Amino acid sequence: MNTPSKNPVYRRRLLAHRIGITLSVCAMGIGLAFLAWILFTLLYNGLGGLSATLFTADTPAPGTPGGGLRNAILGSVMMVGLSTLISTPVGILAGIYLAEYGENNKFAQVTRFVTDIMLSAPSIVIGLFVYAIYVAKVQHFSGYAGTIALSLIAIPVVVRTTDNMLRLVPPSLLEAAYALGAPHWKVALTVRLRAVKAGVVTGVLLAVARVTGETAPLLFTALNNQFYSHDMNAPLANLPVVIYTYAMSPYDDWRSLAWAGALLVTTTVLLLNILSRTLFSQKTPN
Repeated sequence: MNTPSKNPVYRRRLLAHRIGITLSVCAMGIGLAFLAWILFTLLYNGLGGLSATLFTADTPAPGTPGGGLRNAILGSVMMVGLSTLISTPVGILAGIYLAEYGENNKFAQVTRFVTDIMLSAPSIVIGLFVYAIYVAKVQHFSGYAGTIALSLIAIPVVVRTTDNMLRLVPPSLLEAAYALGAPHWKVALTVRLRAVKAGVVTGVLLAVARVTGETAPLLFTALNNQFYSHDMNAPLANLPVVIYTYAMSPYDDWRSLAWAGALLVTTTVLLLNILSRTLFSQKTPN
């Protein structure tokens, strides 16, 4: 009787398994090494630019020592916050529609297909689209244009997350609600959505993390503003564009501010991802 260790088929499969595991571990190690390298470089260069002035002073003129990123931080918070207020209800409601009525509905299938395309579309294309339909019409850059571009990036993330999470709700839970005489809309909102609310919130946080560091669409929509401004109907300072501009400049002070801004954006995105995976983590409904 042949033992498994002497079986040639078993030995070939075991060898293939070990080779696959080894290659996977090597790939993971390479990826983690580059990630550690990037984070170390970011921390090494960004920590030196962190100070109280960074949050209390506006972006300086070329060659001027000092300065901070107050106006850029404010502009980013305003645009990301407003885009979140727009994309959250639109994305959740669209996700509910796809999950509830999208099984054999042609319109829902088209909506799902367009959503998948927007998820994979380069952000610069969305920026050019908003530039063509809004900025070119009003003849000036603005924070509203940047908000529209960021909303178009965030909405597909929220839609797909909501749709996928709602499909995890067990049919028995829905059947019990229908058996009690609850109408369809009430089952969708108070039973199905409530069962996966943590997953939906996770999708919203991931969408916020996605748009926080977007630069390309803002170059064609909000552009930049060196001065402190609350006017959303005018060019508005924001961290991604300031980082891009300052990092390419020949001034050491500007490059230091760019590294500090990059550290702020990276830290914000990291905290949002940690928050979405821990505080709002939820097991798959049984």
